[in-house]
Amino acid sequence: NAFCGCDRLQRIATPLKIDLFPFDPEWHEYNQFKGCDQLTTVDLLGGAHNKTITLLHMESWRTEMIEEINRINQVLPNTPADYKTEEIQQWMESVIDKIDHYKAEHHRYVKEAITLLELALWKAKLDEKEDNSAEGRTKKAKVD
Repeated sequence: NAFCGCDRLQRIATPLKIDLFPFDPEWHEYNQFKGCDQLTTVDLLGGAHNKTITLLHMESWRTEMIEEINRINQVLPNTPADYKTEEIQQWMESVIDKIDHYKAEHHRYVKEAITLLELALWKAKLDEKEDNSAEGRTKKAKVD
């Protein structure tokens, strides 16, 4: 609870991680930033989330992820001081859930594309064999 009650704290930088802030069983709440009235901005550390987002298949997914990441800085200024930690924790969980969802969807699309490519290659190989076979029958017929 190093920042609890710190009324001058305006901005934090944190990694994107579930359960970064432990729940206080005595108070039944997240209270790391309780009473931090001026806390309005959260910056994410590390670039892993940015790399993941840029690699997502659909532009709409990338746009939604960027909006979700930026959402905390829209919501936090209007969040009561006693609920800022909980709001940040819920936001982190939401961002991670969306990233996991879009990564799974991305992998599903890639797997589907690989399957279609394999089928197309298999068909092309069959067509090639069929063409070669037909060509061989034509040459044999001319020889006879």
